[in-house]
Amino acid sequence: MFGINDGLVSNLALVLGVGATGLPPQAVLITGVAGLLAGSLSMGAGEYVSVRSQRELLEASQPDPASRRAVPALDVDANELALVYRARGMTPEEAEERARRAFATAHLDDTGSIPVSGFDEGDDGIGSAWHAAVSSFLFFAAGAIIPVIPYLVGADGFAAVAIAAASVGVALLATGAIVGLLSGGSLLKRALRQLAIGLGAAAVTYLLGLLFGTTVV
Repeated sequence: MFGINDGLVSNLALVLGVGATGLPPQAVLITGVAGLLAGSLSMGAGEYVSVRSQRELLEASQPDPASRRAVPALDVDANELALVYRARGMTPEEAEERARRAFATAHLDDTGSIPVSGFDEGDDGIGSAWHAAVSSFLFFAAGAIIPVIPYLVGADGFAAVAIAAASVGVALLATGAIVGLLSGGSLLKRALRQLAIGLGAAAVTYLLGLLFGTTVV
């Protein structure tokens, strides 16, 4: 929903703002397509970097496998290791339990190697960086294409502006209602909120475009 709403609002604002300056429909169309591609690529790249960074941080927080491999090589037994832990301020019970766990997790498996719980990309709850990037790209593009459609089919002037605004308004009502449904809130309230925010931002850009076009002329 975030990607689609972002595409809807940002590209509608871009198209209306440029169209209000009096540029020909072809220029507005090129601007809308450029905004679609730029926004989609930006969303995709941003999601990839974000998810990849989270994954790298999570990988860095995993226990070092070398620390487990070092335990069997130490010339100590569990009692001596417990004394080390007690010297660090642990209670006797805590020290013995910590030493017991240290030796228990350092046992060898059937292949002669030490089992180390590695980083599993499918179980971390973050997901794939490429999946997030492609999804963000497609969702943003799905929203951003709607305000461009009137110019693709040959509409121009105020008719194109009205069709684009109405189409995006319907889409905003739908996405707002879906958010309300998923969140358990009021569908009408969420839908109207999305509509007001989206068309409000586009209206401000349109007025600025009119002002800029009048100033330039």
